[in-house]
Amino acid sequence: MMRTFSLAAGTLAAALTFSFTAAQAAGGIPKFIAAAVADPARPDTDRTRDADRKPAETVAFAGLKQGDKVADLLPGSGYFTRIFSVVVGPKGRVYAVAPPRRPTAKEGSPDPAAAVQAIAANPHYNNVTVLVQRLTDLSLPEAVDMVWTSQNYHDLHNIPDVDVGAIDKKIFEALKPGGVFIVLDHAADKDSGFRDTSTLHRIDPEAVKKEVIAAGFKFEGQSDILRNSNDPHTAAVFDPAIRGKTDQFILKFRKPK
Repeated sequence: MMRTFSLAAGTLAAALTFSFTAAQAAGGIPKFIAAAVADPARPDTDRTRDADRKPAETVAFAGLKQGDKVADLLPGSGYFTRIFSVVVGPKGRVYAVAPPRRPTAKEGSPDPAAAVQAIAANPHYNNVTVLVQRLTDLSLPEAVDMVWTSQNYHDLHNIPDVDVGAIDKKIFEALKPGGVFIVLDHAADKDSGFRDTSTLHRIDPEAVKKEVIAAGFKFEGQSDILRNSNDPHTAAVFDPAIRGKTDQFILKFRKPK
């Protein structure tokens, strides 16, 4: 009886996965991206965030492909790291670039690289390599097709005595000619520049554009997938009233060939 139930549950799960994949593919999402989002190895904590983060549409806009090499900068819990791993497949590579523990960090505080190191140790994600580096010292083992940072670019402006433009130039150097740099972040008020990076953890997308273009990139486009006109831009992104529902922008830049 238990075996019958188990088989039925497994069949149902497979059917749901197939249904999700087919629906996404029909909506213009490449099948390999839809399959990566539907991957049963992803934890439930990630899946519950999908409705808000729209990973299939976001990764499709970025243009990540099978066989690509991608650097996931400041990957946090590895939400996108897992998806990238399955998208690029066995011929691709994901470099999860996590910062070292701060010298001033309190004893027992979490290691910023721990989550992605656990992902890389899982054979299911054996194309993931973790690099523990300061972004000011960014150095990848090879040139990559894409550099991605999600909800973190604003924090680069909160690092004392750091020239963010110099980090953008490091990213430029890390990409292959024709490679793509994706910046996804929480939107601040128009013309606010970098005013709210440390208080509200938001940033003006036009300020980001100007800064990244100054490093040599060409602006290729932006997506409104994650825009939310009901967000007044007045609350910190961690405020329970808006957390997970912030107005977010996705900017796509390309290194000229």
